[in-house]
Amino acid sequence: MKNLIDILDLSVDEINELIDTANDIIANPEKYREKCRYKKLATLFFEPSTRTRLSFEAAMMELGGNVLGFSEAASSSAAKGESVADTITVVSGYADIIAMRHPKEGAPVIAASKSLVPIINAGDGGHHHPTQTLTDLLTISREKGRLDNMTVGLCGDLKFGRTVHSLIAAMSRYKGIKFVLISPEELKVPRYVKETYIKSKDISYEQTESLDEAIDKLDILYMTRVQRERFFNEEDYIRLKDSYILTPEKLKSAKEDLCILHPLPRVNEISTAVDSDSRACYFEQARCGKFIRMALILKLLEVK
Repeated sequence: MKNLIDILDLSVDEINELIDTANDIIANPEKYREKCRYKKLATLFFEPSTRTRLSFEAAMMELGGNVLGFSEAASSSAAKGESVADTITVVSGYADIIAMRHPKEGAPVIAASKSLVPIINAGDGGHHHPTQTLTDLLTISREKGRLDNMTVGLCGDLKFGRTVHSLIAAMSRYKGIKFVLISPEELKVPRYVKETYIKSKDISYEQTESLDEAIDKLDILYMTRVQRERFFNEEDYIRLKDSYILTPEKLKSAKEDLCILHPLPRVNEISTAVDSDSRACYFEQARCGKFIRMALILKLLEVK
């Protein structure tokens, strides 16, 4: 039985296979309507989510399956003090596959050790968010026609942003990638992410505090929210939250085929005036999330 805890649980070939399946689902939705008939997905969300939870649920429904679960810890027995291990032991007897989000790093590893069915990590604290990364990779491959030979700018909260850490890990395996890491000093990429995925592979990268100076060289711009919930003090959050706001003005020097991504939700780091720009791909990115999760469910359930 295979689980997906970290994007590196999947080989490059497996990621490419998932992207191919997702593209086929987009092109031929009818072919997949009954693939998971009588199968059940449990969505166990101990932390709030809109896109991830709903896209998982939509994915299973479009495959003909059913969904059960909860959308916040307060509406589960966790509110009574039940452990993750016990919750998973019980729920894995009710469902065929489980998608779980949890605020504590490592919770999905515990879940996988207790589960009778495949576990998908739908985000654990500041650690990993592999299905968001699959979403990002599908979007990039559809927009660019490739996943290699490009300059990827990651902007905003690079310290706590689990989507950033997972994307760096994934893209470090493709040739010709260069990273531009754009953040305030306090929100720089953690050293372990840089050492493990960038420096150890001798990948070209630069760090800067200026989005304006970096934007003209980027093929991908991955914007992130400065996350209030990851800060220990409100003053730091208020001081840094508006560090990087993407506007039409800032895009004047960007490439015509720049691909602007954002894992969403957006607060104000991308002006709504950018939404009508042809380079804005973040809502299409959210749509792609449903299709790649459909492909992943099929893979983990070993449905042909």
